[in-house]
Amino acid sequence: MGLPGSRPGIPQSPGHPPCTPASVPGQAGATWDGERTCGFDFGGNIIMFSTDKQMGYQCFVSFFDLRDPAQIENNEPYMKIPCSDSKITSAVWGPLGEFIIAGHESGELNQFSAKSGEQLSNIKEHTKQINDIQTSRDMTMFITASKDNTAKLFDCTSLEHLKTFRTERPVNSAALSPIFDHRSLLLEESLNMQSLLEESLIVPLPAPCDNVNPFLSPRFFHLAFEEEFGRVKGHFGPINSVAFHPDGKSYSSGGEDGYVRIHYFDPQYFEFEFEA
Repeated sequence: MGLPGSRPGIPQSPGHPPCTPASVPGQAGATWDGERTCGFDFGGNIIMFSTDKQMGYQCFVSFFDLRDPAQIENNEPYMKIPCSDSKITSAVWGPLGEFIIAGHESGELNQFSAKSGEQLSNIKEHTKQINDIQTSRDMTMFITASKDNTAKLFDCTSLEHLKTFRTERPVNSAALSPIFDHRSLLLEESLNMQSLLEESLIVPLPAPCDNVNPFLSPRFFHLAFEEEFGRVKGHFGPINSVAFHPDGKSYSSGGEDGYVRIHYFDPQYFEFEFEA
């Protein structure tokens, strides 16, 4: 969300003046440091975003009410929360837009009130950075993906830790099925390039579509029993993000290979019964 054109050394397009926050209509929260997360509240009236802790800038969470034109025109959020200890690496809105849930580089999770900015609760169930947070369809639970080789399920309101899904490598992203409340979970592990090279030397990879490397495949877990029941191959390289379609009949994944893949589930997926 940082605007090009006003920093020293950034070339300008011929005939176009440099962009500044005040000169961009409808630009909410223009900053010179990178934005890490953003999202609209339940009603679509308030947008929040967090900035990175870099280049001498502190990490902040800013809230803009889009119903107040002055906040947009003056680039002044109605609330700005400093996060000096550990930067926010992922964040989502909680139920009814009353608070946001933020994951930190340190592995901490906390809730910030969208009205007062007060920290409502704080826990630390992860030992390393939280890469991704996604909520369930009914906003009662959320899943985290962390560099500590786990994805974890929490209650949105109390932040109670409910389930843990363990893998062999850091987890980049995790998502909850919108139609199987107590059955399936989708997540993906990251794989650095050195590991990829080592795996490629062991497992022949004749073409991306024939990739059989198990560590480059999204993995499906049973939500209640915490056990894996399936994998889907396709990407040639680490996968950075996964998301279910709202109807639960397909999912998409984006990877380092430059592709976004859309996968449609076979009928067997919907008929599958997990045997504990």
